Amino acid sequence: MNTSPSLDADSLEIVRPKKIGTKIMAGVSIILLLLLAKAFWQGDIAWSVVSEYLFASAILSGVGNTIIMTFCAMFVGIMLGVLAAIMRMSDNAVLRNIAIGYVWFFRGTPALLQLLLWFNLALIFPTLGIPGVFSVQTVDVMTPFVAAVLGLGIQQGAYTAEVVRAGILSIDKGQMEAAQSIGMTKLRATLKIVLPQAMRVIVPPIGNETIGMVKLTSLASVIQYSEVLRSVEDVYYANSRVIELLIVATVWYLIVVTVLSVGQFYIERYFSKGWGRRAPTAQQADTQALAGEAS
Repeated sequence: MNTSPSLDADSLEIVRPKKIGTKIMAGVSIILLLLLAKAFWQGDIAWSVVSEYLFASAILSGVGNTIIMTFCAMFVGIMLGVLAAIMRMSDNAVLRNIAIGYVWFFRGTPALLQLLLWFNLALIFPTLGIPGVFSVQTVDVMTPFVAAVLGLGIQQGAYTAEVVRAGILSIDKGQMEAAQSIGMTKLRATLKIVLPQAMRVIVPPIGNETIGMVKLTSLASVIQYSEVLRSVEDVYYANSRVIELLIVATVWYLIVVTVLSVGQFYIERYFSKGWGRRAPTAQQADTQALAGEAS
């Protein structure tokens, strides 16, 4: 005969496992961060210089140029990327091979090399225009800004093309077939039916590429475009405060990237409407429970 007292489930205490490892890692991380902060604080850094130049007109001008270059290059890249992705998936063999060659070439060469090639285009084509109609000197057209937009934007288009193509392929083929069954051409169905649905897949990597472009614009300083890194370089060449001015550039890069990251979050949420399982309401949960008991 069992004489042990019965246990009430409600009286039992739930003891969660103690995550000792997590606490140790957190403590070590905090200590390392404090040591890093102490090293910067006690190092030979004139923080007054950092605060002095953080909002200097020359630095703010460079920040503005960085933002302008980012959006111009991404605009060119997105337009070319969408066009190349559609060409890549075309039934026309010529268009398909042109898109494949474009992606192959511009993904295979470094961005810095492309910037230098565009900036020195006058060595290959001294003049640009239509013979007998008009012509201009290439050095007058290919300014640092134009060379940077073309170099960064065209390369970005090659990466964007693969992102857009992956987004289109993620949509069920039945969508295209249904659109064509009501008389839509393949191009119109892609633009009106498939591409809007693919935005949920396309937006996150494009947002990531935009954030990457903010930092990639620093390469344009090599061809004398006055973005934020070039601006701080001009200042520390004059006053020899290298670390202080690099900290200023770091702060501004982090600010711009943070703002873009917040914007990306809201854009992703907008294009993700209607996707994923929603948590059932209390009434739906009760109904599902009753249905389960009845079965």
